[in-house]
Amino acid sequence: MTTKTDTPPSRMNSTQAWVTYLSKIELPVLANTLRRINELTDSSNSTVNELANVILNDAQLTSQVLRLSNTVFYNQTRTQVSTVSRAITLIGFDAVKSMAISSLIVDSLLKRNDRPHLLRCLARAIHAAVQARCLLPKRNEYALEEVFIGALLMNIGELAFWSCETEQASELEAELRAGVAPVEAQKSVLHTTFAEITRGLVEAWSLGPFIKEVVAPGQANSKAASLVRHSVEMARLSENGWRGADMDKVMEDLGRDIGENPAAVRDQLKINAGEAARVAVSLGIPQVTALMPGSHSEPDGGQARAPEVDPVLQLQILRDLTHSLTDKPDINEVCQLVIEGIHRAVGMQRVVLLMSDRSGLELIPRKLGGKGTESWKDNFIVRKDGTGPLGALLPHASCYIYQPKSGTETVPYDRWLGNVPALVGPLTAKGRLVGLFYADNAAADYVPSDDQLSAFGHFVQNAQLCITLLSSH
Repeated sequence: MTTKTDTPPSRMNSTQAWVTYLSKIELPVLANTLRRINELTDSSNSTVNELANVILNDAQLTSQVLRLSNTVFYNQTRTQVSTVSRAITLIGFDAVKSMAISSLIVDSLLKRNDRPHLLRCLARAIHAAVQARCLLPKRNEYALEEVFIGALLMNIGELAFWSCETEQASELEAELRAGVAPVEAQKSVLHTTFAEITRGLVEAWSLGPFIKEVVAPGQANSKAASLVRHSVEMARLSENGWRGADMDKVMEDLGRDIGENPAAVRDQLKINAGEAARVAVSLGIPQVTALMPGSHSEPDGGQARAPEVDPVLQLQILRDLTHSLTDKPDINEVCQLVIEGIHRAVGMQRVVLLMSDRSGLELIPRKLGGKGTESWKDNFIVRKDGTGPLGALLPHASCYIYQPKSGTETVPYDRWLGNVPALVGPLTAKGRLVGLFYADNAAADYVPSDDQLSAFGHFVQNAQLCITLLSSH
């Protein structure tokens, strides 16, 4: 029998209703895991084992923590780490706890949704967290991770809200698009504010006294809490560049927090912004780097820029491909390497290889890569005659950047497919189109760069070479 609490209400009309809905219905696993991790303090060896066990219970979380453990941001000794317990010993309990929390937040929220608002909030949270950690003058490990997590979770209510597909989320999106002030729009649609929801979640999820202090109304009680608040504000303002009266004011505030002059703070922030982009890539969300301010000069006209191609990783995967092609080529192995190369080295969030179906009239998914591609498996179809909603994707004679035209028909199973810039490359056999690679970045607001197109082309050429070798036998 279904009880009343099992059925979510159609609309939430108070802070408490939102806190209950997000905690009990939408995000109970995230809430419970965060609570368990936060209850662990580095007081005994058994606690270290408990933290390792919480992480090891989740294969995705384990691989994320190990990837972060081998980044310079956390591991300045550059000693290779291959187990969670070794990471805790070498890098420290609090640092690993911090990695686990940031990985959980990213994975739990992004696998549910890819709204532009969620991506922007995640970009802002990661940027603010890295800035707070890099700016903190006291270098003890506990304080470093405390400000990092404080900044990451300072807007957890907003992050949690945008990860859920609710009617009120669509309504709020429409209000914000219409230019209504954010807090006013929140009160009108949600009957509360993100700040209030955040305070409720911090309490309900037992996120600890420091985060409670950071999100409390009124003046900050400590320099560390003040630094976190100003880092979050700075991350928001920096989306419009490093200059302006509001930014100058926050530079002064940050200067007071850390005992530096505003000019020195500004220089440090620009360096840290580059570090934030690298952390985002390590967390498996390269698409949000385009929403962060660059560590170099402002992009032209404030346009978001595509992430950099990783030449070292590209070379490594291309070597693996060459090796695969010198032996008896296996089309599945080659195409899997190509998918991975496009996803990881070229920096494209979602990748698919479509191949001819049995009728020879349609291209259907053979291999998928990246988050948000689950619905493609049974739905993504491109007709070879160019008809249908995705007919416009049919490739040219060579790899190219697909640009959607206004009024492009949408598909019901994916709001971005066909509506965002993408990389497309053909595969042919004896002059006939037999497949295509398609790669996009979902909600990230930028056109793939020429460097990305060039790298994409190198990977597709390897798949083409494999098909040519096989069709010549």
